[in-house]
Amino acid sequence: MQGGVFRGTITDAPDFDPTADAEALYSAMKGIGSDKEAILDLVTSRSNAQRQEIIAAYKSNFGQDLIDDLKYELTGKFERLIVSLMRTPAYHDAKEIHDAITGAGTNERCLIEVLASRNNKQIHDMVAAYKDAYGRDLEEDVIADTSGHFKKMLVVLLQGTRDESGVVDADLVQQDAQDLYAAGEEQWGTDEAKFIMILGNRSVTHLRMVFDEYEKIAEMSIEDSIKNELSGDFERLMLAVVQCIRSVPMFFAKRLYKSMKGLGTADNTLIRIMISRSEIDMLDIRECFRLRYEKSLYNMIKDDTSGDYKRTLLNLCGGDDDLAGEFFPEAAQIAYKMWELSAMTRVQLRPTVRPAPNFDPAADAQALRKAMKGFGTDEDAIIDIVAWRSNAQRQEIRQAFKSLLGRDLMKDLKSELSKNLERLIIGLMLTPAEFDAKMMRKAMEGAGTDEHALIEILVTRSNQEIHAMNAAYQGAYKKSLEDAIQSDTSGHFCRILVSLVQGAREEGLADVERANADAQELADACNADSDDMVMKFMSILCTRSFPHLRKVFQEFVKCSNKDIEQIIKKEMSGDVKNAFYAIVRSVKNQPSYFADRLYKAMKGLGTDDRALIRIMVSRSEIDLFNIRKEFKETHDASLHEFIQGDTSGDYRKTLLILCGGED
Repeated sequence: MQGGVFRGTITDAPDFDPTADAEALYSAMKGIGSDKEAILDLVTSRSNAQRQEIIAAYKSNFGQDLIDDLKYELTGKFERLIVSLMRTPAYHDAKEIHDAITGAGTNERCLIEVLASRNNKQIHDMVAAYKDAYGRDLEEDVIADTSGHFKKMLVVLLQGTRDESGVVDADLVQQDAQDLYAAGEEQWGTDEAKFIMILGNRSVTHLRMVFDEYEKIAEMSIEDSIKNELSGDFERLMLAVVQCIRSVPMFFAKRLYKSMKGLGTADNTLIRIMISRSEIDMLDIRECFRLRYEKSLYNMIKDDTSGDYKRTLLNLCGGDDDLAGEFFPEAAQIAYKMWELSAMTRVQLRPTVRPAPNFDPAADAQALRKAMKGFGTDEDAIIDIVAWRSNAQRQEIRQAFKSLLGRDLMKDLKSELSKNLERLIIGLMLTPAEFDAKMMRKAMEGAGTDEHALIEILVTRSNQEIHAMNAAYQGAYKKSLEDAIQSDTSGHFCRILVSLVQGAREEGLADVERANADAQELADACNADSDDMVMKFMSILCTRSFPHLRKVFQEFVKCSNKDIEQIIKKEMSGDVKNAFYAIVRSVKNQPSYFADRLYKAMKGLGTDDRALIRIMVSRSEIDLFNIRKEFKETHDASLHEFIQGDTSGDYRKTLLILCGGED
């Protein structure tokens, strides 16, 4: 709780009468079948402390154990949810930890979530409840069930001795940041003990300042360092601790999202979080959820669950934020901080395809010819050359093929390969500019237009790349790309694309004064009519540099108390909305934007192979490694797994080489 402020959705019921409630529950369970609605409405409209009084009244009035009766009457997830609501927070935590470490295999994610997010008092209460309920020592059980640095950090967290004084010593902040840097980024091998000591004991306020300081020294966020330096459960635990230091509500928003997205719902996680945060910070979690996922927690639960189970969860959730629009103060601060972080982080862009050592273009040209001569084609030989060379090397192979053999390599490849493999290999053989030009052409030819492809290419390419693409388009199709766009799109969307295709975006750092003015203009435009609003957004979003826009979007939170993404989603529609949204996402975190596009290309029925090929080819020598990391972070599955499950044959083999690793 921020400074003791109550941010939960469940509060004490006024005019509370435990005996009347006990009688109501008794009669709801009497006879054949039980009145589940009466049970869930009563339980979710009382605080946990009041539920304890109801349990006592139930026993003294009916001589029976309310929890036993509920278990007998209810079933499935609904039973688990209601029964868990009846336990005190400390006993609920103790039971979750007990279930996570007994039985076959350990549920490390549950251990991580609970121990990283609880304050000292909650930890001490849980340890005592565990002792009382199971007659065992929690620390001993955790030690017996885990190992290595992961175990050490859990033991540190179980002490519940994090500094909660609120006193910050500036010199120690400097020292800790320096020590963390020295323990990780600066040396071969990592000094894990330093990470454990500092992250496990220092106060929240202190560590937030350490993280800011660390970022200045290392030129990367502490999260990125942890991902580079640590691995497995220990990495997951340390990331969870860092996320909870930055913002506990945001940490839970992410956990909730992951528990519901994709196939199947991780009901245990969903139940645990909804119950344990309902009287602490559910309002902030809801706000963070909407901020990060552009969808309210309420709607996500509604789409993902059913029946009485759903009704109970929605009661705990409280309200639907899609109907609101303004930030709660806590979330405005988080939004502001998110933009600040994205502005400070200098992401080291990493490719997955690099130039091959000992490169011999003539030998490669001969080998490719051999693979295509005679009957049948040796696809493996082609893939092993093309996918393992850089684009510049492939251009030398193209030239050598012509000089030595008098043949056009592209024509030969087209006649020997087919379908997706052909598209992918040809895409790799073209120069980046030729490939972009071809992708633009493909997005506009035929009956429909692939607006998403037009947006993705024009938003994410640098001025230089756009100029090269314009020249390649003119060369290949004897028509300017701008004319093609104008004849294929219309209205504001057309104007946005034409503006972007000029390749005239400013380059350079943020100008703080101008960023404030820009933010104010955007905020004012939100009250104008929709045409004026679009034109004003276009004049800023399509022309300013990315670093400058980061600052603009950050200040926009201050001017309007709203998030720029939320405004675009709410106030705009269709392709215009998608274009502006793509700009904001790219400004915030471009690898994450591409990860999202890849996810959309593969999830659901059928694969959008054109998008998959376009991104894998065009990013492989720029930032595909970063895209992979973002993919894993957001979707809890690796890009490698997705490609593996979604494609087949030589096409899959080539994509996996480009992907470059399993994460």
